[in-house]
Parts: sequence; C-alpha cells; structure tokens
Amino acid sequence: MRLVSYLSGGSARVGCVKGDKVVDLSACDPQIPSTMRGLIEGGDAAMARVKDALADPSASNSFDLGALTLLPVVTDAPKILCVGLNYVDHAKEGGNAVPDYPGMFMRSNRSMIGHGEPMVRPHASDTLDYEAELLVIVGRGGRHISQADALSHVFGYSICNDGSVRAYQRKGAQWTPGKNFDGTGAVGPWIVTPDELPEGADGLTIRSRLNGEVMQNSNTKNMIFKVPHVIAIASEFTTLEPGDMIAMGTPEGVGYPRNPPVFMRPGDVVEVEIEDIGVLRNPVIDESDAVPREARR
Repeated sequence: MRLVSYLSGGSARVGCVKGDKVVDLSACDPQIPSTMRGLIEGGDAAMARVKDALADPSASNSFDLGALTLLPVVTDAPKILCVGLNYVDHAKEGGNAVPDYPGMFMRSNRSMIGHGEPMVRPHASDTLDYEAELLVIVGRGGRHISQADALSHVFGYSICNDGSVRAYQRKGAQWTPGKNFDGTGAVGPWIVTPDELPEGADGLTIRSRLNGEVMQNSNTKNMIFKVPHVIAIASEFTTLEPGDMIAMGTPEGVGYPRNPPVFMRPGDVVEVEIEDIGVLRNPVIDESDAVPREARR
C-alpha cells in the first residue's frame, strides 16, 4: 500500500495511491483519520478501516495524482531523527573514520518539503548538497526496543533527500545549522507499507540524480547500521512516537568531496530513487524566489 499526504482546501489530507489516482480515505470512511499522523496513531484498527474502504467497490472519492500538491509524508512528525555516515564509502570519501556507533542528529519539520516542492538554496551559502536516504516512519512507539522487535514498530518506508548546507554544517562541532535551513530537505512521495518491501527495506538500490546525471548509486544492504539496529539505539535515549521519521544516512557520491565540488543551484532538478519505493523529485530555487510555507498552504 502507498499512502500520501496531500493538500486539500488548505489542510493536509491522507490518501492511498491506486495507479494514477489518489483515494481520499476519510471521505470513504469518516472514522479514518484525515491526516497521516492521525492514521499512524490509529494503529491496527485505523489500518483495518483503510483496507475495508479500499475493498468497497462503491468508494469513488479519488483525484488525479498528478494534479495534487504532495506534502511531506508526515507533515507534523514528533521527531525527525537522522543517521550520519551510515555507509562505509561515504564516510571514507569525506575523510571520516568508519563509525562503530551511529552519529545521530535531528531536523525540524520546517526544514522539510514534499515531493515536487522546490528545495531552497539559502542566501547564507551556495553549498547546498544532495543526500539520497531511506526514510523509516515509526508506527508503534516505545522505549528500550530490542533489535528483535524493532521492525514491528515500523509503519512504513519512504525516501529522503537530506539536503545539507555544507558550509554551515562545518562551522562548529554540531551539524544542526547545516541540516535545518528552511526548505532544504525533502521527503516523499509516499509511504510504502512494509508488506511490499524486503524485511527492513534491505537490499534495495538507492540512487540520486542531478539534472538526469547519476551522482549516487548504492544499495541499502551497504548500510553499516540497519533499520532494527538504529531503532533500538534511538529508543535507548528517546521515546519513539507514532509518526517519527528516521533518515538512514546517505551513500557515497555526494557533492562536497568531488573535485571540483558539486552543489545544487537554482534551476537544477534533483531526484532520489529507491527500488520498489519510487522517485522523490524536487526542483531547486534561490531563497529570494521561495514562497513562505504559510502562503503555499
């Protein structure tokens, strides 16, 4: 099942992708929550209603997928956790040691956009870099989750472009500034439920393309810390909540270590593709051309 957050009447709605259509789930059944976070918090009971609604041949509340404005898959995630240096060759290309414990940081919701929305190169720096990443969406929350039980806490998987303003990422020991400029990261286009993917989304080809040129080309099997390990470690220090998103790190091929470095510029189009999930595509604009989030929605 593929689930999307989209804009309708100025508010976020949740739908299911069926071919080139999106079914408005809460229009089919008013007891289905109208937002992705609400659906996730509704647990098994809410998902059972979704399946019943989709099986009803009279359900006709659908829209053309291409005509919708897609939003970040969870528009109001309680937390966005990110793993750094989770591929050996990516660690090496930047001159970093291969970690024996995942480096983790957080992003804000305001730093993230949806599929098709423009990524924003800020006034402060022209060093906006791309990062193709697998995204995990937490379903059942918890603390001190074991690796053996971790995958039962996953609601689904999506795609992340962990756009990074490299000059600001390296101004200090912490990465927070470079990872949290408004509109510099992207997630989407939809959430794929675990039943449609290999266990832990392992063994999937992951690529990024900049203006059609392949920049990164790897496989999620090459992650140092796999999904169950990261969930277990994250739940040691924080209570995971339904709707939390975890970006699983990027493979080699990012822009800053290249000679010369390659950074995204206004007019570029960047794509991240993960096998069996889809393609996350975003244009790039300058901050001076960006429309404030409140005006867009």
